[in-house]
Amino acid sequence: MKNVSVRQTLARLAAGALTAAVALSAGIASAEPLQITLWHQEQVQARVDQFQKVIDAFNASQGDFKVVQQVQGWGSIFQKLPPAIQAGVQPDIDFSIPDFTVTIRETGAVQPVDDIVAEIEKKHKFIDQALTPYKDEGKIWAVPVYGMVQMLWYRKDLFKAAGLDPESPPKTWEEFLSAAKTLTKDGKYGVGVPASKSLATDQVLYSLMSVNGGTELFDADGKVTFDTPKNVETIGFYKQLAELSPSGIASWTWPEPQDALNAGTVAMAIEKGQYLTPFEATSGQAADQLGCAPIPVAPGGEPHSIYYSNAAMVLTADPEKRKGAAAFLSFVLEPANYAEFLLAEPGLFLPLTEDGATEAWSGSPILAKYKTCVDMMLEVSKTGVLPGFNTGTIHKAIGPIMAQNLLSQVVQKVVVGGEEPQAAVTWGQQQMNAAAGQ
Repeated sequence: MKNVSVRQTLARLAAGALTAAVALSAGIASAEPLQITLWHQEQVQARVDQFQKVIDAFNASQGDFKVVQQVQGWGSIFQKLPPAIQAGVQPDIDFSIPDFTVTIRETGAVQPVDDIVAEIEKKHKFIDQALTPYKDEGKIWAVPVYGMVQMLWYRKDLFKAAGLDPESPPKTWEEFLSAAKTLTKDGKYGVGVPASKSLATDQVLYSLMSVNGGTELFDADGKVTFDTPKNVETIGFYKQLAELSPSGIASWTWPEPQDALNAGTVAMAIEKGQYLTPFEATSGQAADQLGCAPIPVAPGGEPHSIYYSNAAMVLTADPEKRKGAAAFLSFVLEPANYAEFLLAEPGLFLPLTEDGATEAWSGSPILAKYKTCVDMMLEVSKTGVLPGFNTGTIHKAIGPIMAQNLLSQVVQKVVVGGEEPQAAVTWGQQQMNAAAGQ
């Protein structure tokens, strides 16, 4: 057997080490980033496309995680997500609203996110209205992502034609009703309020309840407190507005009031900020003819509006996927990225961090035309409220109450069924008691 020189032995060892290093490097290079599945219910294609831009930017910014969006719908998500959780095929993140989060928490899949929120808030402070609806049992159950608030929208050109000051929208219920009466003539209507059994009607009614001392549906002990003189008064006021609205409002949800406002059929409507983007194209009017104002306030009431904090539920307990979810949500809320994200629906999606209203967002082509309204929506957000979610203690009964659209059913009893407001409110109290098991 021939002797092997020391030099040859070292060469072979070096070659072996190099081969091992190359193999290890190849293994690392071929490792796939961990997929983070995101569900959301924003089906409008423009929103999906804009979300994808932000997702692509996140995926390109690092190599550890890859976010993939899967589009669902609000009409089916309540029925689709619980079985997915039961089968163990739920997404890692799902965008949610407070009511939905309460429902999904019952499955046990929703993970507390106190640590993620704390890390984000080292740089980007959430407004109180964003976090409060997700605080319960000493924990935070979702990461706020974007807000929505209602306003009074009106046509300045129609105000002027009716002899009303277009720069002085109604501030009180008395002024609101007076303007609606003045504007109702010649086949046009002063206002358009929905009266269907729907979340759209629930939302408008609650905004009016909120400015008339009706922000809370429960007392400190969790008892339903819907049957109050103030709420009876609000239902009576809603009926008056309905009488100054077009026929067919019993089937109206969100699109119809907006379409009627843009067509000039109605002069005023209460809704969120999605009115900005299509106004010029669909109304034929310049942007400066779309007026906005806070919800008119009842005598003795305070300024408020319904406010939705849309948030991200984390539905995975896997530590690595949780890191991916945290990294993605932190990326989204970085101001430069956040502007792109919010522009998925200019005016409807509002920033809910103190540094989120950047020039890149508010100075975008659409929002720059409506600066007064954009600033006003941000200010109104600070006094935003939501039934069952205003105190930091969540009343679980709000889930079945809102799921049955009991607020809008009360409206229907008065507007469609001709019942007296007191009788309808008493019925509503009874139904809410039943839903709450009281």
